[in-house]
Amino acid sequence: QVQVVESGGGLVQAGGSLRLSCTASGLTFDDYAMSWFRQPPGKEREGVSCISWSGDSTFYADSVKGRFTISRDNAKNTLYLQMNSLKPEDTAMYYCAARYNFCTTAWRQDESLWAYWGQGTQVTVSS
Repeated sequence: QVQVVESGGGLVQAGGSLRLSCTASGLTFDDYAMSWFRQPPGKEREGVSCISWSGDSTFYADSVKGRFTISRDNAKNTLYLQMNSLKPEDTAMYYCAARYNFCTTAWRQDESLWAYWGQGTQVTVSS
């Protein structure tokens, strides 16, 4: 049984930083590309960042480029999202997702490509 669990969310002031973590069990972690999605209040879920199974390739939404960094530790079956220079518009529920192998060009647009999802962790950025 695959389990994906996010942690690290919380309340932070604008300009601050947070580091999200996601652990996955029940799968061979280093066979899977991993991603972060987020859903702001009253809006649709959107892709934030994706990392290949090896960690060699990373992709970001334009809105977070230069501020967020995705990384993974395959020895610990853990995915990370370092979020710096946070803005109120980053407020959202953040989700971790996994798919076999690589990110694909449609990783942001097609959520059906992602086989496993976590329950989310809330990030709130105050102004």
